[in-house]
Amino acid sequence: MSAGQKIDQAFEKLGKEKSLSFELDLDADVATLKELDASSKPAPGEEIPDEAAKLLSGAKISFTVESKKPLAESGEKDLTGTAMKVSTPSGDLFEYRAVGDFTYIRSDLKALNQVMGTPLPPADELPPEAAGLKKVIEGQWVKFRTDELTKAGQEFMQEPGAEPSGAPSAAPTLDAATQQKLLESVRKVIAREVEFTSADGADGAERITATAPARTLLKELLAGIRPLAKDLPAGMALPTEKDLKDVPDVKAKADFTVKNGALTEVYVDLAALAENAKVKKFGLSLKTSTGVTPVAPAGATTLNVDELIGGLFGSMVPGGPFDETGSIDGTA
Repeated sequence: MSAGQKIDQAFEKLGKEKSLSFELDLDADVATLKELDASSKPAPGEEIPDEAAKLLSGAKISFTVESKKPLAESGEKDLTGTAMKVSTPSGDLFEYRAVGDFTYIRSDLKALNQVMGTPLPPADELPPEAAGLKKVIEGQWVKFRTDELTKAGQEFMQEPGAEPSGAPSAAPTLDAATQQKLLESVRKVIAREVEFTSADGADGAERITATAPARTLLKELLAGIRPLAKDLPAGMALPTEKDLKDVPDVKAKADFTVKNGALTEVYVDLAALAENAKVKKFGLSLKTSTGVTPVAPAGATTLNVDELIGGLFGSMVPGGPFDETGSIDGTA
């Protein structure tokens, strides 16, 4: 079996699972992120803050999904639980879990405030109607009915002046036949354009390296997908030839770790794509493992979306304890 076929089968094995966990990690230090930001020539005052670079360099995003069916066959209605967490060496920044009829959320807004520079009202100075917001600011678990969150999101995205629809519109999806055509098209391009090499890794794992010219690979992938554009969901626009001119014409590399036929990690080397000689180590790591069943956290406070929004904006009205000037007493 070729190295490319082993990767193909490893992805198929993931699709047969009913629960999976993923961990996304940016492999870059603060100096690298600052150098990348400087090379983009930001406007004065728009440079990435040291605090933000430090957060990004140490942050990890973990995601878990569980379904009644194999994930490759699952739709949104088949999911029984999902969870996502953004963490740093100093602690968790944000976490949500969707279990049953509720979505649970908590966040460290104080830490985010230090990074983003966005002022927050002191929890003990909030008005009584902002009790829900107080829980959020204190980093406690709160929960919302998932259908209320969905409705609020749809209303937020609705065009101004448009009449509200009676039922939520279905999420854009691909039918099975189109999915199969896309998959076959991608497989053909990868087999033709990507070079695979294999080596023994640690603990009996196999490390497969895929190398391909980035711009050429994207052009060939799009060439294979464009004939199917009419079958794609509305609003799914494909990049143009002009867009691809911004992609560096260099070789991109990705390392796949396969153990016992299962894909355990993908590492994408982004240093060459950065086109910056000072950037030596810059990558993205995605690790997979058997999923852990998301559970509802104990002690979560039930809120409704209107209560949270009302508390948030009510606490920011002029003359209130935290107005739009970004201060407690109303002074700039």
